[in-house]
Amino acid sequence: MRYDPKKHRLPPFPGSGVLLVDKPAGWTSFDVVNFVRARFNVPKAGHCGTLDPAATGLLVLVLGKFTRLSQKFSGEDKTYEARMQLGVETDSYDGDGEVIATGDVSGITEGKLRETLAGFMGRTMQTPPMFSAVKVDGKKLYELARKGVEVERESKEIEIFSIDVNKIELPYCDFTMHCSKGTYVRSFCHDVGQKLGCGGMLVSLRRLRSGAFDLADAVTIEQLKNFEQADLEIHIRRYLVEKLSRIAGVNHA
Repeated sequence: MRYDPKKHRLPPFPGSGVLLVDKPAGWTSFDVVNFVRARFNVPKAGHCGTLDPAATGLLVLVLGKFTRLSQKFSGEDKTYEARMQLGVETDSYDGDGEVIATGDVSGITEGKLRETLAGFMGRTMQTPPMFSAVKVDGKKLYELARKGVEVERESKEIEIFSIDVNKIELPYCDFTMHCSKGTYVRSFCHDVGQKLGCGGMLVSLRRLRSGAFDLADAVTIEQLKNFEQADLEIHIRRYLVEKLSRIAGVNHA
């Protein structure tokens, strides 16, 4: 059913601000936005930086007048916690896709993997995966991919500021990455696998930070289910006063 704020049992939500949500696996970013709009009758809401349905973690929502800051917040760098598996390649570059190739990882050492990861530091060119929301000739790539159509994708420059290896238990590697806007961690895992000659894919992804926003300040969907409209207003006001006002360029007046 289409959401209609005029027919909602609650009056329109009067507040404006930022709401940080810990997105659960299986929800799209739009699912989270639509949930907040429908539950609290928020006329204007959006998110700043899409997370894949399988990914979890920080999703920055902007409500009311703060929707005009969506582009500003979306352009910030991101920090992710991820798990990569070597020796498997899928068409989507993650576990949601079909396996299209497997490779031998017996010759891959921890030292070689660390050296390869370090080689991706700094500015580099990255090609977005076919299963992505990037548009080509007005059509989203994932819409074409679902029809079995593959098209040439334009590579774009990204920057990886840091890669911290948390654990290596081959064929798996857990790492934390700080990168620029628009970096596909799925593509990164795929590219690492290609560089090593064995293939690779993303197993899990969790966003920890987006610019100045931190997952530690996020609320869960379950917490939001227990919020009333007044609770949400108090929550975003408190965050606005205590933290958001410190971010350059944001004024809560």
